[in-house]
Amino acid sequence: MPSRRHAIADDIRNKISSGRLKAGERLPSEAQLAHHYAVSTATLRGALAALHGEGLVEKIHGKGNFVRYPLRRITYVGGGLTPTMKSSAASALRVSVRTTNLQAHGQLIGLLGVSANSPLTEFLCLSHQGNSPHSLARIYVPHELAPTDVPAESHCHEVVTAKLAELRPPLAEVRERVTVRLPTPGEVTALRISSALAVLAITRVAADRTGRVVEAALLVLPGDRTDALFTTNHLTYEGTSGE
Repeated sequence: MPSRRHAIADDIRNKISSGRLKAGERLPSEAQLAHHYAVSTATLRGALAALHGEGLVEKIHGKGNFVRYPLRRITYVGGGLTPTMKSSAASALRVSVRTTNLQAHGQLIGLLGVSANSPLTEFLCLSHQGNSPHSLARIYVPHELAPTDVPAESHCHEVVTAKLAELRPPLAEVRERVTVRLPTPGEVTALRISSALAVLAITRVAADRTGRVVEAALLVLPGDRTDALFTTNHLTYEGTSGE
């Protein structure tokens, strides 16, 4: 027999799938829902947490719980010098960019191979589907390689990455590390996701022909809407029998 938490989640899930609760609609308050289902607030929140994890409901701080619009899937295409983010409907995603100058510290010192307090520029890129956050990227470059005309808002990641490449020397090596983990509290807030929803965390470090790291990117992609694709091309050389 399903628990009350699962039964409540099933009921709300069915109302969403049947259209009785529509995308963008605000759910009753947690107190009202707990009263309606005759359960404690803790039990009710457990049911909502399951729906958050499935990407069906999102909680907006200070406003309440809302039915999510159907999530666009995004594919991270790695394994090359230029990564791309392919959406099932690219025009539906827009990217806001915040640029900050800072000094190298903590993890950034090792990622970029620089000394402490070296001048860097951070580009914080948050993609949105409608009004809902979709994915998060932090890109770091040495300050002298940072373009000054990166748009504050764009309709695709390619516009941002193209701007970052304008002052950057040709790349010779790219290292990508992919991990699956739970989101940090800051990522939960920025992406409006459940703290129980796993994220795909990609660390990408790019170096030029001299071995100097010219870009480091920290990508956070929620697991309920993300695929990662890596393709390796094997070249086959046909030799002659040497007569």
